[in-house]
Amino acid sequence: MSARITVVGDILLDRDLIGTVERVCPDAPVPVLDVVEEVARPGGAGLAAALLSADGHDVTLVAAVCDDLAGHRLHALLSGLGIRLVGLASDGATREKVRLRTGEQSLLRLDSGRSRPPAGQLPTTAIRALAEADAVLVSDYAGGVTRHVGLRRQLSAAAARRPLVWDPHVRGEVPVEGVRLVTPNRAEATVLSGAAGPSGGAGLSGGEIAGWSVLAEAHRQADLLADTWQAQAVVVTLGDRGALLSYGSGPPLVVPALASVVGDTCGAGDRFAASVTAQLAVDEVVSDAVRTAVRDASEFVAAGGATAFAQRGRDNRTDGRADDPADDSVPAAQASTGWQRVEQVRERGGTVVATGGCFDLLHAGHITLLRAARGLGDCLVVCLNSDSSVRRLKGVERPLVPEVDRARVLEALECVDAVLIFAEDTPAQALRQLRPHIWAKGGDYALADLPEAGVLAEWEGQAVVLPYLDGRSTTRLIGAARALVP
Repeated sequence: MSARITVVGDILLDRDLIGTVERVCPDAPVPVLDVVEEVARPGGAGLAAALLSADGHDVTLVAAVCDDLAGHRLHALLSGLGIRLVGLASDGATREKVRLRTGEQSLLRLDSGRSRPPAGQLPTTAIRALAEADAVLVSDYAGGVTRHVGLRRQLSAAAARRPLVWDPHVRGEVPVEGVRLVTPNRAEATVLSGAAGPSGGAGLSGGEIAGWSVLAEAHRQADLLADTWQAQAVVVTLGDRGALLSYGSGPPLVVPALASVVGDTCGAGDRFAASVTAQLAVDEVVSDAVRTAVRDASEFVAAGGATAFAQRGRDNRTDGRADDPADDSVPAAQASTGWQRVEQVRERGGTVVATGGCFDLLHAGHITLLRAARGLGDCLVVCLNSDSSVRRLKGVERPLVPEVDRARVLEALECVDAVLIFAEDTPAQALRQLRPHIWAKGGDYALADLPEAGVLAEWEGQAVVLPYLDGRSTTRLIGAARALVP
């Protein structure tokens, strides 16, 4: 669902110089980076705005803009992303962050520029953007925008009318009172809570806390910050541990991150803040918004972070292609850790295995099949019948479990890497999209009886039949359960 979202904060120009390292500098023991390409993107509040715009929201960005080459480049980048920029005049030089990268590794970061806080009257366009928004995100990158007195007055008014999320910085400004949610990361919460009041964990830095103490310390910090800032809620993001949400008192809500997330964390905080704001803009409750934001941030990191996001945006604009809205039979592969593993297996020449079914009530027969299928290769994708497909195959009383929940249960299994939901009666179209090396089916089939065998033959794939554990079936489970009901 699309929403009108206004982002307020400090923008900077992020540039990644990406290349290869094959030699060492002859006059110093340092690697030589042969630059292959440059990827430029809006940073800070600009990245949060870009993420929201890419999600389909109507975005206005209120930020200070310097009249220099980097500032003009930022303006062009934002315009190309469909973001309305309400500029607050600022002298000085646009802040830039340049990362030198090879493969997945950053070699060095160069920071330059120093803008001054904006002054003067707040433009009427900024006031209108705050008044008309469904939600407001403040992305403070310590550039001084949130110090503007007139802007803070309008933010206070906005917080009283609609969801306002504040993504803080240790050198930034204190949030206005009454914000719906403040989103510090663990390091920020440690510093900000230490400045806000006495610490119950004196002498323990964020890096020295381990195990369950991380949650206890984050809880204490979140409660203290919620009380100090008079915020409705504070969520402390904990990297690969997920996030901890506190309303200032009572037990916190802890939302785990996706398991085994590995990738570039650059921009993960902006992804989290943007996602949670978008959810609140469409009247989602805070706890559910945080759950969605943790998932989105995990997938963002797994997909390559801000650099990969900028590259995807550039490639989409370059090739001019768009998804076919009529082809909704097979959902696009999401940028999740599972799909990342599948693509990595394919790229290194490994074996992709697929199996399929309804998996309405997961039982021992299913587990036996899935484990056996996973043993045939390097990753396993389950082609899952959608709810409409199950109804056509099994009758109007099925499925008992909706497709989203069935997919979640399967994805939680160690032997399953990814799930692809399809709407047809057979997985033929899904298989043509996935193109696995092996299709494994359980039960009393002969290969001649498997319609998928012909599909696999189109790319020289192999269909196989696996032994099925006798005496286990969903139909029998349902019948046994009904027999117990008087």
